[in-house]
Amino acid sequence: MADEQGVLSAEADDHFHDECGVFGIFGRQDAAAIVTLGLHALQHRGQEAAGIVSYDGSQFHVERHVGLIGDTFTKQHVIDSLQGNRAIGHTRYATTGGAGMRNIQPFFAELADGGFAIAHNGNLTNAMTVQRVLQKQGSIFSSTSDTETILHLVATSKERDLNARFIDAVRQIEGAFSLVALSSKKMIGCRDPLGIRPLVLGDLDGAWILASETCALDIIGARFVRDVKPGEMVVVTSNGVESLFPFEPQKTRFCIFEYVYFARRTPRSKAATSTKCASASGLNLPVKTPWKRTLSCRCRIPARRLPSAFRRKPTCRSNSASSATIMSGAPSFRRAIPSATWA
Repeated sequence: MADEQGVLSAEADDHFHDECGVFGIFGRQDAAAIVTLGLHALQHRGQEAAGIVSYDGSQFHVERHVGLIGDTFTKQHVIDSLQGNRAIGHTRYATTGGAGMRNIQPFFAELADGGFAIAHNGNLTNAMTVQRVLQKQGSIFSSTSDTETILHLVATSKERDLNARFIDAVRQIEGAFSLVALSSKKMIGCRDPLGIRPLVLGDLDGAWILASETCALDIIGARFVRDVKPGEMVVVTSNGVESLFPFEPQKTRFCIFEYVYFARRTPRSKAATSTKCASASGLNLPVKTPWKRTLSCRCRIPARRLPSAFRRKPTCRSNSASSATIMSGAPSFRRAIPSATWA
């Protein structure tokens, strides 16, 4: 009985987590190896599990494993099993329960007109509602992830071609999502109309890349092309990149946690300039908090990013009694600056 309760508790705790990393490449013979490197650069976005789906021109290949990227995907036999010149991958954020193979992305299914794989960074707020409707129509879910909802929406859409079915699917979901999907003929990337989660477009010697952050481009020597715009859907084929806008324009609501917690320090993406944002926060703090005899502040911002900014504000006087305590996000520790040196 206790074991059953533990299992149920783990299932219930596997609520929808949105801190993940996605990566895809189209038009490169060593696609799986490139995706592995890209996911390694995005490892800070998720450490629980990872998966890669590739296509070799005739069939799809799927590898999904628990653990870090380096634990499995650096093994030669795993890379050799992922043949093809296009692939997508996902690294999953660690949770306190619900760990298991069935929730590892990318999700893959054989649809009426061929295989389809999808990886998702975000949180669908209406997933349970949509799932119940789909289940009443006969859909069978094999995971507790909200991402699988998108897969079923694409599969059950009445539209004729994949682009139209994908658009039909994403118009029915709400919340935060950056998606990378793969079919036999194309790779699709999409951001929600609010632009909550980041997604960038890159180029590696003619091979198109989609990734959560530009650090994944840097590790493979790829060129940053641009951000995928909020509400934009990019379709990559052998003919190039097509841009579609299936949503009505809305005011963007980019997630602040991308600035101060998730993103690497030096992204080139306009959406997630984390270092500049952290530095600006440090410079503005003395303005909003006038100098006093003793100033102690706690900021939920990684400690490695703020101390230099705290020291540069010219409007504050130096005081040996002043100090700033900065709490880092991960790993968690406190670090004190002995004295304020604002000149």
